[in-house]
Amino acid sequence: MLVLTSRGLERDGLLRRNVFATAPPRVDYTLTTLGRTLVKPALALVSWAERHRARIHRARDAFEGMERRKRH
Repeated sequence: MLVLTSRGLERDGLLRRNVFATAPPRVDYTLTTLGRTLVKPALALVSWAERHRARIHRARDAFEGMERRKRH
C-alpha cells in the first residue's frame, strides 16, 4: 500500500523518487516544489484533528455502537 501511495504522489508531481544502486537498494523520497505547497494545509488539518479528537472518538464510538445493534 505504501508503494501505491508513494507512486501516486510521484505521478501527481508531489514527490520525487531517487533510487540508489546500492546493496541493498535504497530509495529516498523528497517533496517537490508543488509538494512543499501542501505542508501548511496538511499541518492545519493535523491541528484541526488534534482539536477535535474527542468529538471524533465519540462519533466513532456512536457509529460502531449503531453498527453492532444492526447486526444483532
